[in-house]
Amino acid sequence: MTLEAQALDRLGDELFSALRARHMLDPLTDRYPDLAIEDAYRISLRFLEHRKADGERVIGKKIGVTSKAVQDMLNVHQPDFGFLTDTMRVANGATVSFAQSRLIQPRAEGEIAFVLKHDLKGPGVTKEQVLEATDYVVPCFEIVDSRIRNWKIKIQDTIADNASSGVFLLGMPTFAPGKIDLANVKVNLYRNEELCGSGVGSAVQGHPATAVAWLANTLGQFGIPFLKGEIILSGSVTPLVDARIGDRFRLDLGGVGQATVSFEA
Repeated sequence: MTLEAQALDRLGDELFSALRARHMLDPLTDRYPDLAIEDAYRISLRFLEHRKADGERVIGKKIGVTSKAVQDMLNVHQPDFGFLTDTMRVANGATVSFAQSRLIQPRAEGEIAFVLKHDLKGPGVTKEQVLEATDYVVPCFEIVDSRIRNWKIKIQDTIADNASSGVFLLGMPTFAPGKIDLANVKVNLYRNEELCGSGVGSAVQGHPATAVAWLANTLGQFGIPFLKGEIILSGSVTPLVDARIGDRFRLDLGGVGQATVSFEA
């Protein structure tokens, strides 16, 4: 189903209002059961237009719902994709305010982020080209969130909602992409120092760089390139874990990298 431009704009407007007011919407796919993925992406661009008009700046892109664990948890069985803005980034070790960051129903993910040293544009991007274009990789927390009530999402809902984005942070140290076995590195996620999830890099499409190549090629179909200096999130290798006020999360990347984040009202 392809909706008229006016209807797509209205849905993008609703999502932006929901973000700013911290309220939830019923699933878009309940209202439009045949909503197309292409329409969902157009809605997300409208949503992004509002954020940019409000002073936000795009600093990267993200792929989500890449691992089987996350797909099974959300009952969404293909990846989503969205944009990262400067206001979504928080410092490693930060205490994130639910109110100030406009979080509604956040969940923590452990990921590997790529930072690019030159542009990439699909289609036709390979895993090897991603690695060659990468300046460094770094452990990453993404705190996903949804404007869709109770996370009752289909793939179209999450794409429209900027891939259910909340905030993210990059940990330390950074690694040249050839200095760490990205497919086999283990990621452990701790909430209040209790292990709450783990996974390996191959959980995201066999290799994190393969997931990044998929994203480059998918966005390339819409004429959207990866740009030098951008941060690309490759998708969660751990199951999603609910983030609550008072929680402190720690991510351990193969015993050689870490990231931490805490939450307050």
